[in-house]
Amino acid sequence: MGNKGFGLFGGFGKAMSFGRSSAKVYVKAQTGKTFADVAGQDEAKEALAEIVDFLHCPDKYAEIGAKLPKGALLVGPPGTGKTLLAKAVAGEADVPFFSISGAEFVEMFVGVGAAKVRDLFRQANEKAPCIVFIDEIDTIGKKRDGQTGGSDEREQTLNQLLTEMDGFDGKKGVVILGATNRPESLDPALLRPGRFDRRIPVELPDIAGREAVLRVHAEKVKLADDIDLNAVARATAGASGAELANIVNEAALRAVRSGRKAVSQSDLEESVEVVIAGYQRKNAVISQSEKEIIAYHEIGHALVAAKQKNSAPVHKITIIPRTSGALGYTMQIDENEKFLLSKEEVFSRIAVLTGGRSAEELVFGTFTTGASNDIEKATKLARTMVTRYGMSSSFDMMALETTDNKYLGGNTSLNCSPETAAEIDKEVNSVIKKAHEKALSILSENMGKLKELSGFLLEKETITGEEFMRILDDNAVSAV
Repeated sequence: MGNKGFGLFGGFGKAMSFGRSSAKVYVKAQTGKTFADVAGQDEAKEALAEIVDFLHCPDKYAEIGAKLPKGALLVGPPGTGKTLLAKAVAGEADVPFFSISGAEFVEMFVGVGAAKVRDLFRQANEKAPCIVFIDEIDTIGKKRDGQTGGSDEREQTLNQLLTEMDGFDGKKGVVILGATNRPESLDPALLRPGRFDRRIPVELPDIAGREAVLRVHAEKVKLADDIDLNAVARATAGASGAELANIVNEAALRAVRSGRKAVSQSDLEESVEVVIAGYQRKNAVISQSEKEIIAYHEIGHALVAAKQKNSAPVHKITIIPRTSGALGYTMQIDENEKFLLSKEEVFSRIAVLTGGRSAEELVFGTFTTGASNDIEKATKLARTMVTRYGMSSSFDMMALETTDNKYLGGNTSLNCSPETAAEIDKEVNSVIKKAHEKALSILSENMGKLKELSGFLLEKETITGEEFMRILDDNAVSAV
Protein backbone atom coordinates (compact mmCIF):
# COMPACT_ATOMS: atom_id res chain seq x y z
CA MET A 1 0.00 0.00 0.00
CA GLY A 2 1.47 3.32 -1.03
CA ASN A 3 1.30 6.54 0.91
CA LYS A 4 -1.89 8.29 -0.22
CA GLY A 5 -1.29 11.39 1.93
CA PHE A 6 -3.95 10.50 4.51
CA GLY A 7 -3.59 9.69 8.21
CA LEU A 8 -2.40 11.48 11.31
CA PHE A 9 0.50 13.37 9.80
CA GLY A 10 -1.53 14.67 6.80
CA GLY A 11 -4.28 15.95 9.11
CA PHE A 12 -1.83 17.47 11.59
CA GLY A 13 0.04 19.29 8.83
CA LYS A 14 -3.21 20.80 7.63
CA ALA A 15 -4.15 21.89 11.16
CA MET A 16 -0.78 23.61 11.54
CA SER A 17 -1.59 25.76 8.48
CA PHE A 18 -4.60 27.29 10.28
CA GLY A 19 -3.91 30.93 11.04
CA ARG A 20 -1.74 31.42 7.98
CA SER A 21 -2.98 34.16 5.67
CA SER A 22 -4.04 32.90 2.24
CA ALA A 23 -3.49 36.30 0.61
CA LYS A 24 -2.17 36.18 -2.94
CA VAL A 25 0.91 38.34 -3.40
CA TYR A 26 1.53 40.02 -6.75
CA VAL A 27 4.18 42.36 -8.09
CA LYS A 28 3.77 44.82 -10.95
CA ALA A 29 4.59 42.31 -13.67
CA GLN A 30 1.89 39.96 -12.35
CA THR A 31 -0.94 42.46 -11.87
CA GLY A 32 -0.15 44.00 -15.25
CA LYS A 33 -2.62 46.82 -14.56
CA THR A 34 -2.19 50.58 -14.53
CA PHE A 35 -4.57 53.53 -14.51
CA ALA A 36 -4.60 53.33 -18.34
CA ASP A 37 -6.57 50.08 -18.00
CA VAL A 38 -9.28 51.79 -15.92
CA ALA A 39 -11.78 53.95 -17.82
CA GLY A 40 -14.87 55.83 -16.74
CA GLN A 41 -13.64 56.35 -13.16
CA ASP A 42 -11.66 59.59 -13.41
CA GLU A 43 -12.66 60.86 -9.94
CA ALA A 44 -11.67 57.59 -8.25
CA LYS A 45 -8.34 57.53 -10.11
CA GLU A 46 -7.64 61.11 -9.05
CA ALA A 47 -8.29 60.24 -5.39
CA LEU A 48 -6.00 57.20 -5.59
CA ALA A 49 -3.24 58.96 -7.56
CA GLU A 50 -2.16 60.78 -4.39
CA ILE A 51 -1.56 57.44 -2.65
CA VAL A 52 0.57 56.33 -5.61
CA ASP A 53 2.54 59.58 -5.46
CA PHE A 54 3.09 59.14 -1.71
CA LEU A 55 4.47 55.63 -2.24
CA HIS A 56 6.78 56.98 -4.97
CA CYS A 57 7.95 60.15 -3.18
CA PRO A 58 7.30 59.88 0.59
CA ASP A 59 9.93 62.52 1.43
CA LYS A 60 8.05 65.51 0.01
CA TYR A 61 5.03 64.62 2.16
CA ALA A 62 7.15 63.96 5.27
CA GLU A 63 8.85 67.33 4.80
CA ILE A 64 5.58 69.20 5.31
CA GLY A 65 4.35 66.80 7.98
CA ALA A 66 1.63 65.06 5.93
CA LYS A 67 0.86 61.41 6.68
CA LEU A 68 -0.05 58.71 4.22
CA PRO A 69 -3.72 57.67 4.51
CA LYS A 70 -3.76 54.29 6.25
CA GLY A 71 -6.77 53.05 4.36
CA ALA A 72 -9.06 53.86 1.46
CA LEU A 73 -12.49 52.27 1.04
CA LEU A 74 -13.72 51.71 -2.52
CA VAL A 75 -17.52 51.80 -2.51
CA GLY A 76 -19.85 51.11 -5.42
CA PRO A 77 -22.14 48.69 -7.26
CA PRO A 78 -20.85 45.29 -8.48
CA GLY A 79 -18.87 45.36 -11.70
CA THR A 80 -17.72 48.99 -11.56
CA GLY A 81 -14.01 48.14 -11.29
CA LYS A 82 -13.12 48.31 -7.59
CA THR A 83 -10.72 45.34 -7.75
CA LEU A 84 -9.30 46.61 -11.03
CA LEU A 85 -8.61 50.02 -9.45
CA ALA A 86 -6.80 48.40 -6.53
CA LYS A 87 -4.57 46.41 -8.90
CA ALA A 88 -3.94 49.56 -10.95
CA VAL A 89 -2.78 51.42 -7.82
CA ALA A 90 -0.29 48.63 -7.10
CA GLY A 91 0.84 48.62 -10.74
CA GLU A 92 1.33 52.39 -10.79
CA ALA A 93 3.16 52.43 -7.46
CA ASP A 94 5.31 49.42 -8.46
CA VAL A 95 4.96 47.84 -5.01
CA PRO A 96 3.89 44.34 -3.83
CA PHE A 97 0.13 43.81 -3.85
CA PHE A 98 -1.55 41.54 -1.28
CA SER A 99 -5.03 40.46 -2.41
CA ILE A 100 -7.49 38.61 -0.17
CA SER A 101 -11.26 38.31 0.15
CA GLY A 102 -13.02 39.05 3.44
CA ALA A 103 -14.62 35.60 3.26
CA GLU A 104 -11.17 33.97 3.54
CA PHE A 105 -10.86 35.26 7.13
CA VAL A 106 -14.08 33.58 8.25
CA GLU A 107 -13.35 30.16 9.75
CA MET A 108 -15.23 27.52 11.70
CA PHE A 109 -12.89 27.75 14.69
CA VAL A 110 -12.90 30.87 16.86
CA GLY A 111 -9.60 32.77 16.73
CA VAL A 112 -8.37 31.46 13.37
CA GLY A 113 -9.60 34.53 11.47
CA ALA A 114 -7.85 36.86 13.90
CA ALA A 115 -4.63 34.84 13.50
CA LYS A 116 -4.90 35.21 9.72
CA VAL A 117 -5.24 38.98 10.09
CA ARG A 118 -2.10 39.10 12.26
CA ASP A 119 -0.17 37.00 9.75
CA LEU A 120 -1.33 39.18 6.83
CA PHE A 121 -0.14 42.39 8.47
CA ARG A 122 3.14 40.75 9.53
CA GLN A 123 3.82 39.85 5.90
CA ALA A 124 2.79 43.32 4.75
CA ASN A 125 5.16 45.02 7.21
CA GLU A 126 8.00 42.80 5.98
CA LYS A 127 7.38 43.81 2.36
CA ALA A 128 6.60 47.50 2.98
CA PRO A 129 5.98 49.68 1.07
CA CYS A 130 3.06 47.63 -0.24
CA ILE A 131 -0.70 47.58 -0.74
CA VAL A 132 -3.10 45.22 1.06
CA PHE A 133 -6.41 44.79 -0.74
CA ILE A 134 -9.34 43.24 1.16
CA ASP A 135 -12.23 42.54 -1.22
CA GLU A 136 -15.80 42.27 0.14
CA ILE A 137 -14.61 43.70 3.45
CA ASP A 138 -18.21 43.78 4.72
CA THR A 139 -17.88 40.00 5.30
CA ILE A 140 -15.73 40.67 8.38
CA GLY A 141 -16.47 44.37 8.91
CA LYS A 142 -20.19 44.22 9.74
CA LYS A 143 -21.51 46.23 12.67
CA ARG A 144 -21.06 44.48 15.99
CA ASP A 145 -24.38 43.73 17.65
CA GLY A 146 -22.97 42.88 21.08
CA GLN A 147 -24.59 39.44 21.10
CA THR A 148 -22.61 36.31 21.86
CA GLY A 149 -22.80 33.09 19.93
CA GLY A 150 -22.17 32.43 16.25
CA SER A 151 -20.76 35.91 15.62
CA ASP A 152 -17.83 35.51 18.04
CA GLU A 153 -15.38 34.48 15.33
CA ARG A 154 -16.33 37.35 13.02
CA GLU A 155 -16.18 39.91 15.82
CA GLN A 156 -12.77 38.68 16.98
CA THR A 157 -11.53 38.95 13.39
CA LEU A 158 -12.89 42.50 13.11
CA ASN A 159 -11.37 43.50 16.46
CA GLN A 160 -8.00 42.16 15.32
CA LEU A 161 -8.27 44.09 12.05
CA LEU A 162 -9.02 47.31 13.97
CA THR A 163 -6.05 46.69 16.27
CA GLU A 164 -3.66 45.98 13.39
CA MET A 165 -4.73 49.11 11.50
CA ASP A 166 -4.04 51.17 14.61
CA GLY A 167 -0.74 49.42 15.28
CA PHE A 168 1.21 49.66 12.05
CA ASP A 169 3.36 52.67 11.20
CA GLY A 170 1.97 54.65 8.24
CA LYS A 171 5.46 55.95 7.43
CA LYS A 172 6.46 52.46 6.28
CA GLY A 173 4.09 52.79 3.35
CA VAL A 174 1.55 50.04 4.02
CA VAL A 175 -1.80 51.07 2.49
CA ILE A 176 -5.03 49.14 3.13
CA LEU A 177 -7.56 49.23 0.30
CA GLY A 178 -11.00 47.79 1.04
CA ALA A 179 -13.86 47.20 -1.40
CA THR A 180 -17.54 46.78 -0.64
CA ASN A 181 -20.98 47.29 -2.14
CA ARG A 182 -22.62 47.36 1.31
CA PRO A 183 -21.03 50.38 3.07
CA GLU A 184 -24.08 50.91 5.30
CA SER A 185 -23.43 47.56 7.01
CA LEU A 186 -19.83 48.38 8.07
CA ASP A 187 -18.89 48.97 11.71
CA PRO A 188 -18.42 52.70 12.52
CA ALA A 189 -15.09 51.90 14.24
CA LEU A 190 -13.75 50.68 10.91
CA LEU A 191 -14.75 53.84 9.06
CA ARG A 192 -13.29 56.45 11.38
CA PRO A 193 -10.26 58.55 10.30
CA GLY A 194 -7.03 56.81 11.18
CA ARG A 195 -8.32 53.52 9.80
CA PHE A 196 -10.13 54.10 6.55
CA ASP A 197 -9.32 57.75 6.04
CA ARG A 198 -10.89 57.96 2.60
CA ARG A 199 -14.12 56.74 1.12
CA ILE A 200 -13.85 56.66 -2.66
CA PRO A 201 -17.08 56.21 -4.65
CA VAL A 202 -16.74 53.94 -7.69
CA GLU A 203 -20.10 54.62 -9.33
CA LEU A 204 -21.71 53.49 -12.56
CA PRO A 205 -20.13 55.41 -15.46
CA ASP A 206 -21.92 58.25 -17.26
CA ILE A 207 -22.20 58.38 -21.06
CA ALA A 208 -18.64 59.68 -21.54
CA GLY A 209 -17.35 57.07 -19.09
CA ARG A 210 -19.25 54.26 -20.85
CA GLU A 211 -17.77 55.27 -24.20
CA ALA A 212 -14.28 55.30 -22.65
CA VAL A 213 -14.83 51.82 -21.13
CA LEU A 214 -16.09 50.50 -24.47
CA ARG A 215 -13.02 51.97 -26.17
CA VAL A 216 -10.65 50.22 -23.75
CA HIS A 217 -12.28 46.83 -24.33
CA ALA A 218 -12.76 47.42 -28.07
CA GLU A 219 -8.98 47.77 -28.46
CA LYS A 220 -8.72 44.05 -27.71
CA VAL A 221 -10.95 43.01 -30.64
CA LYS A 222 -10.94 43.70 -34.38
CA LEU A 223 -13.49 46.35 -35.31
CA ALA A 224 -15.00 47.40 -38.63
CA ASP A 225 -14.23 50.94 -39.82
CA ASP A 226 -17.75 52.35 -39.28
CA ILE A 227 -18.10 51.57 -35.55
CA ASP A 228 -19.93 54.22 -33.48
CA LEU A 229 -19.20 53.51 -29.82
CA ASN A 230 -21.07 56.66 -28.74
CA ALA A 231 -24.33 55.12 -30.01
CA VAL A 232 -23.64 51.99 -27.96
CA ALA A 233 -22.83 54.14 -24.90
CA ARG A 234 -26.16 55.98 -25.26
CA ALA A 235 -28.04 52.69 -25.47
CA THR A 236 -26.48 51.30 -22.27
CA ALA A 237 -27.48 53.81 -19.58
CA GLY A 238 -26.93 52.26 -16.14
CA ALA A 239 -24.49 49.60 -17.37
CA SER A 240 -21.41 48.81 -15.27
CA GLY A 241 -17.89 48.40 -16.64
CA ALA A 242 -18.18 44.62 -16.37
CA GLU A 243 -21.44 44.64 -18.37
CA LEU A 244 -19.87 46.84 -21.06
CA ALA A 245 -16.91 44.44 -21.31
CA ASN A 246 -19.41 41.60 -21.69
CA ILE A 247 -21.23 43.50 -24.47
CA VAL A 248 -18.01 43.90 -26.47
CA ASN A 249 -17.17 40.21 -25.98
CA GLU A 250 -20.68 39.13 -27.02
CA ALA A 251 -20.31 41.23 -30.17
CA ALA A 252 -16.99 39.53 -30.98
CA LEU A 253 -18.55 36.09 -30.45
CA ARG A 254 -21.46 37.00 -32.75
CA ALA A 255 -19.02 38.14 -35.46
CA VAL A 256 -17.26 34.76 -35.27
CA ARG A 257 -20.58 32.88 -35.45
CA SER A 258 -21.48 34.92 -38.54
CA GLY A 259 -18.14 34.13 -40.21
CA ARG A 260 -16.84 37.72 -40.18
CA LYS A 261 -13.29 38.82 -39.46
CA ALA A 262 -14.23 42.03 -37.65
CA VAL A 263 -16.97 43.24 -35.29
CA SER A 264 -19.65 45.33 -36.99
CA GLN A 265 -22.05 47.92 -35.57
CA SER A 266 -24.92 45.42 -35.87
CA ASP A 267 -22.93 42.96 -33.71
CA LEU A 268 -22.60 45.57 -30.96
CA GLU A 269 -26.28 46.56 -31.17
CA GLU A 270 -27.39 42.94 -31.00
CA SER A 271 -25.08 42.26 -28.05
CA VAL A 272 -26.70 45.17 -26.17
CA GLU A 273 -30.07 43.52 -26.70
CA VAL A 274 -28.68 40.13 -25.63
CA VAL A 275 -27.55 41.64 -22.32
CA ILE A 276 -30.88 43.48 -21.86
CA ALA A 277 -33.36 40.83 -23.01
CA GLY A 278 -31.45 37.62 -23.78
CA TYR A 279 -30.86 35.76 -27.05
CA GLN A 280 -33.43 35.55 -29.83
CA ARG A 281 -35.68 32.49 -29.59
CA LYS A 282 -35.50 31.58 -33.26
CA ASN A 283 -37.47 28.35 -32.93
CA ALA A 284 -40.31 29.76 -30.83
CA VAL A 285 -43.67 28.97 -32.44
CA ILE A 286 -46.14 31.82 -31.87
CA SER A 287 -49.52 31.82 -33.58
CA GLN A 288 -50.47 34.61 -35.98
CA SER A 289 -53.23 35.85 -33.67
CA GLU A 290 -50.79 36.17 -30.75
CA LYS A 291 -48.22 37.88 -32.98
CA GLU A 292 -50.89 40.44 -33.87
CA ILE A 293 -51.61 41.13 -30.19
CA ILE A 294 -47.88 41.51 -29.47
CA ALA A 295 -47.48 43.89 -32.43
CA TYR A 296 -50.33 46.12 -31.23
CA HIS A 297 -48.95 45.97 -27.68
CA GLU A 298 -45.48 47.17 -28.70
CA ILE A 299 -46.76 49.86 -31.06
CA GLY A 300 -48.99 51.01 -28.19
CA HIS A 301 -45.87 51.65 -26.09
CA ALA A 302 -44.10 53.39 -28.97
CA LEU A 303 -47.04 55.61 -29.94
CA VAL A 304 -47.62 56.84 -26.39
CA ALA A 305 -43.88 57.59 -26.13
CA ALA A 306 -43.81 59.46 -29.46
CA LYS A 307 -46.90 61.52 -28.68
CA GLN A 308 -45.58 62.91 -25.39
CA LYS A 309 -43.13 65.77 -25.17
CA ASN A 310 -41.37 64.35 -22.09
CA SER A 311 -40.54 60.87 -23.45
CA ALA A 312 -37.29 59.52 -24.86
CA PRO A 313 -37.26 58.85 -28.64
CA VAL A 314 -38.12 55.37 -29.88
CA HIS A 315 -35.00 53.55 -31.12
CA LYS A 316 -36.25 50.08 -32.05
CA ILE A 317 -39.40 47.94 -31.88
CA THR A 318 -39.42 44.16 -32.26
CA ILE A 319 -41.81 41.24 -31.82
CA ILE A 320 -39.07 38.60 -31.95
CA PRO A 321 -39.20 36.69 -28.63
CA ARG A 322 -36.16 36.58 -26.37
CA THR A 323 -34.83 34.01 -23.92
CA SER A 324 -35.59 36.35 -20.99
CA GLY A 325 -39.29 35.62 -21.60
CA ALA A 326 -40.00 38.87 -23.46
CA LEU A 327 -42.23 38.27 -26.51
CA GLY A 328 -41.28 41.69 -27.87
CA TYR A 329 -40.02 45.03 -26.67
CA THR A 330 -39.75 48.72 -27.49
CA MET A 331 -36.36 50.34 -26.93
CA GLN A 332 -36.14 54.05 -26.15
CA ILE A 333 -32.85 55.95 -25.98
CA ASP A 334 -32.47 59.46 -24.56
CA GLU A 335 -30.50 61.85 -26.75
CA ASN A 336 -28.59 63.12 -23.71
CA GLU A 337 -27.70 61.67 -20.31
CA LYS A 338 -30.30 62.59 -17.67
CA PHE A 339 -29.44 63.03 -14.01
CA LEU A 340 -32.73 64.58 -12.93
CA LEU A 341 -36.32 63.73 -13.88
CA SER A 342 -39.22 66.15 -13.57
CA LYS A 343 -42.60 65.05 -12.28
CA GLU A 344 -43.94 65.25 -15.84
CA GLU A 345 -41.15 63.01 -17.16
CA VAL A 346 -41.75 60.35 -14.52
CA PHE A 347 -45.49 60.45 -15.23
CA SER A 348 -44.80 60.14 -18.96
CA ARG A 349 -42.76 57.00 -18.33
CA ILE A 350 -45.67 55.45 -16.45
CA ALA A 351 -48.01 56.38 -19.31
CA VAL A 352 -45.66 54.68 -21.81
CA LEU A 353 -45.64 51.55 -19.65
CA THR A 354 -49.45 51.45 -19.73
CA GLY A 355 -49.51 51.98 -23.51
CA GLY A 356 -49.19 48.29 -24.41
CA ARG A 357 -52.17 47.18 -22.32
CA SER A 358 -54.15 50.21 -23.52
CA ALA A 359 -53.64 49.21 -27.19
CA GLU A 360 -54.89 45.70 -26.43
CA GLU A 361 -58.02 47.09 -24.75
CA LEU A 362 -58.88 49.44 -27.61
CA VAL A 363 -58.26 47.03 -30.48
CA PHE A 364 -59.30 43.66 -29.07
CA GLY A 365 -61.75 44.70 -26.34
CA THR A 366 -59.84 42.61 -23.80
CA PHE A 367 -56.31 42.22 -22.47
CA THR A 368 -53.73 39.47 -21.98
CA THR A 369 -51.05 38.47 -19.50
CA GLY A 370 -48.39 40.13 -21.66
CA ALA A 371 -48.37 43.37 -19.64
CA SER A 372 -47.26 41.80 -16.34
CA ASN A 373 -43.76 43.26 -16.50
CA ASP A 374 -45.13 46.68 -17.54
CA ILE A 375 -47.54 46.64 -14.59
CA GLU A 376 -44.74 45.80 -12.17
CA LYS A 377 -42.52 48.63 -13.45
CA ALA A 378 -45.36 51.16 -13.55
CA THR A 379 -46.40 50.33 -9.99
CA LYS A 380 -42.83 50.59 -8.71
CA LEU A 381 -42.31 53.94 -10.44
CA ALA A 382 -45.62 55.36 -9.20
CA ARG A 383 -44.87 54.20 -5.65
CA THR A 384 -41.44 55.84 -5.82
CA MET A 385 -43.07 59.11 -6.92
CA VAL A 386 -45.25 59.07 -3.81
CA THR A 387 -42.91 57.66 -1.16
CA ARG A 388 -39.45 58.96 -2.12
CA TYR A 389 -39.63 61.74 -4.70
CA GLY A 390 -42.20 63.89 -2.88
CA MET A 391 -44.30 64.10 -6.09
CA SER A 392 -47.60 63.55 -4.31
CA SER A 393 -50.34 66.09 -3.67
CA SER A 394 -51.43 64.26 -0.50
CA PHE A 395 -48.08 63.76 1.25
CA ASP A 396 -46.11 66.71 -0.17
CA MET A 397 -42.37 66.35 0.72
CA MET A 398 -42.75 63.65 3.35
CA ALA A 399 -40.29 60.70 3.15
CA LEU A 400 -42.31 57.51 3.53
CA GLU A 401 -39.81 54.90 2.43
CA THR A 402 -36.17 54.07 3.11
CA THR A 403 -33.75 52.34 0.76
CA ASP A 404 -31.43 49.57 1.95
CA ASN A 405 -28.42 48.22 0.06
CA LYS A 406 -28.63 50.87 -2.65
CA TYR A 407 -25.77 49.23 -4.56
CA LEU A 408 -27.43 45.78 -4.49
CA GLY A 409 -30.84 46.37 -5.99
CA GLY A 410 -32.02 48.95 -3.47
CA ASN A 411 -34.58 47.02 -1.42
CA THR A 412 -37.07 49.40 0.15
CA SER A 413 -39.10 49.39 3.36
CA LEU A 414 -41.99 51.63 4.31
CA ASN A 415 -41.42 53.98 7.24
CA CYS A 416 -44.98 54.87 8.20
CA SER A 417 -48.11 53.66 9.99
CA PRO A 418 -50.47 51.03 8.50
CA GLU A 419 -53.07 53.76 7.95
CA THR A 420 -50.60 55.85 5.95
CA ALA A 421 -49.57 52.75 3.96
CA ALA A 422 -53.20 52.31 2.91
CA GLU A 423 -53.32 55.96 1.80
CA ILE A 424 -50.11 55.42 -0.19
CA ASP A 425 -51.75 52.51 -2.04
CA LYS A 426 -54.68 54.74 -2.98
CA GLU A 427 -52.36 57.49 -4.21
CA VAL A 428 -50.28 55.04 -6.27
CA ASN A 429 -53.46 53.60 -7.79
CA SER A 430 -54.63 57.12 -8.67
CA VAL A 431 -51.34 57.93 -10.47
CA ILE A 432 -51.46 54.71 -12.52
CA LYS A 433 -55.13 55.27 -13.41
CA LYS A 434 -54.39 58.80 -14.70
CA ALA A 435 -51.45 57.50 -16.75
CA HIS A 436 -53.62 54.68 -18.13
CA GLU A 437 -56.34 57.17 -19.11
CA LYS A 438 -53.76 59.39 -20.84
CA ALA A 439 -52.42 56.41 -22.84
CA LEU A 440 -55.96 55.42 -23.88
CA SER A 441 -56.65 59.00 -24.98
CA ILE A 442 -53.48 59.22 -27.09
CA LEU A 443 -54.09 55.88 -28.79
CA SER A 444 -57.77 56.65 -29.44
CA GLU A 445 -56.80 59.88 -31.22
CA ASN A 446 -54.22 57.99 -33.31
CA MET A 447 -56.10 54.76 -34.00
CA GLY A 448 -55.33 54.91 -37.72
CA LYS A 449 -51.57 55.10 -37.09
CA LEU A 450 -51.83 52.38 -34.44
CA LYS A 451 -53.30 49.98 -36.99
CA GLU A 452 -50.95 51.03 -39.82
CA LEU A 453 -47.79 50.73 -37.70
CA SER A 454 -48.90 47.44 -36.14
CA GLY A 455 -49.47 45.95 -39.59
CA PHE A 456 -46.02 47.15 -40.70
CA LEU A 457 -44.38 45.68 -37.57
CA LEU A 458 -46.27 42.40 -38.04
CA GLU A 459 -44.86 42.16 -41.56
CA LYS A 460 -41.26 43.19 -40.74
CA GLU A 461 -41.04 41.79 -37.14
CA THR A 462 -38.39 44.41 -36.30
CA ILE A 463 -38.44 48.09 -37.24
CA THR A 464 -36.10 50.98 -36.42
CA GLY A 465 -37.04 54.24 -34.77
CA GLU A 466 -36.52 56.01 -38.12
CA GLU A 467 -39.00 53.71 -39.89
CA PHE A 468 -41.49 54.18 -37.07
CA MET A 469 -41.24 57.99 -37.16
CA ARG A 470 -41.41 58.12 -40.97
CA ILE A 471 -44.81 56.39 -40.97
CA LEU A 472 -45.99 58.30 -37.91
CA ASP A 473 -45.04 61.73 -39.30
CA ASP A 474 -47.15 61.19 -42.42
CA ASN A 475 -50.14 63.42 -41.51
CA ALA A 476 -49.44 62.80 -37.80
CA VAL A 477 -51.42 64.34 -34.96
CA SER A 478 -49.41 66.79 -32.81
CA ALA A 479 -47.83 65.62 -29.52
CA VAL A 480 -49.61 66.16 -26.23
